[in-house]
Amino acid sequence: MPPGNRLRPDALRSTMSTTHNARARITLIPDLPICQTDLPLDWYQDELKPYAEQYLALPDRTPGTVLPWLDGYVQPALQHFGPSLLLLAHFYMGGAIVKLVERYGGLVADSYQLALQANENPEKTVIVQSAVHFMAEAVAILAHHDQSVWITNPKAGCTMEMLAKEHMVLPVADQLIERYGDDLAVVAYMNTSGRIKAIAGRSGGAACTSANAHHVLANVLARKRRVLFVPDQHLGRNAAAKLQLPPDELYLLPDPGSGSIVIDDSLPGSLDALDHARIILWNSSCSVHTLFTAEMVQRHRNHGRIVLVHPECRRPTVESADGSGSTRYLWDTVMAAAPGESFAIGTEGNFVRNLAEQARARGIAVRHLAALPGLAFAGCGCAAMSRNDPPHLAGILDLLRRGTPPDINLVQPGDTVDETTMLRDRLDPDDQADLVRDARTALERMIAITNDAGPG
Repeated sequence: MPPGNRLRPDALRSTMSTTHNARARITLIPDLPICQTDLPLDWYQDELKPYAEQYLALPDRTPGTVLPWLDGYVQPALQHFGPSLLLLAHFYMGGAIVKLVERYGGLVADSYQLALQANENPEKTVIVQSAVHFMAEAVAILAHHDQSVWITNPKAGCTMEMLAKEHMVLPVADQLIERYGDDLAVVAYMNTSGRIKAIAGRSGGAACTSANAHHVLANVLARKRRVLFVPDQHLGRNAAAKLQLPPDELYLLPDPGSGSIVIDDSLPGSLDALDHARIILWNSSCSVHTLFTAEMVQRHRNHGRIVLVHPECRRPTVESADGSGSTRYLWDTVMAAAPGESFAIGTEGNFVRNLAEQARARGIAVRHLAALPGLAFAGCGCAAMSRNDPPHLAGILDLLRRGTPPDINLVQPGDTVDETTMLRDRLDPDDQADLVRDARTALERMIAITNDAGPG
């Protein structure tokens, strides 16, 4: 939705019952434009509408107004659950949620650190996450039996993951394994469902993050001849470049949105090209990171800024930048810089805003890579992450305290939720146990590889 078409708060009050357009929500920071257009905007669940209506009726969105309202719901939940409650949020969440989760003693981290939290904190039996569904599911896969994982908004999906559903990936993986046998393994990026991670575990592959993808690929390639890398083609290319693999050893599969993929002579570039490849790339990408260009990098460098980008960006963008890495890398590199340094950061807009605010206090300037004269946008917010907001946090915590949380907000391994209809498919107990075994194998291999590789 173009910035000029966002609803005003007063417009939302009169249309919420029919449109439920969440992009009009007001947070503690100004709204960011939504740059991807392939996801419908959020609407509130029936159980959470009362909290949203109260929030929208507040006279303003200043901390002095919002925090007392939120305290009225969060503090009773904190007192009720005590040390058994853990609040989590991803770096990409809007500034309001990041600050609120930290205010109430929660943790804000990248997907890797979030995934470990249940396993590493067995005393936390009620875990509430403000992020996207695959992140909450990763926590649930590694959780102990007496821990429950809840997501503030089950409709928070991921554009990249939406083009790597099990019904798309599994037939292709099966065909490739039939063709190559034990020579092929699947490496599943964290931005995949548990069902895809389970395929990776069964095939001898592993999960990976943006920080450790090159380490994981190196490890799996040392044991196998080929890897099917799912889902982000750009992270796959950038990780392969770190391993100095030549471009002709990478093969990009057809767009999964164009129909079923058949491994036969109809493939583009011929079967010979596929057979020659060591990394077979699934054809999906992040709607935010693919907007950044090498031209943007150069224009900021011309102004003396150090340019850092996320490895989900296209290869030419990463090649042009001064550095690339995970959200943790981006944050730590900037915060360790000397006062007076100036950066341009190519990643999700909410993250850059939060980073810029913290860096400013240290005398470090941070701008978003897309913040350039003549551009129609200046720092995209992730539509999926933005589906979590203060009313969602207040509502789920209050309903949990009352003992009436919506079951759709409970995240169990193997759950799939349609981002449009919010219909959920949940595995039966036996299939869920199989998935946990295989997906945990993929995640635990990733953890072991990361620990062995050390920093860098």
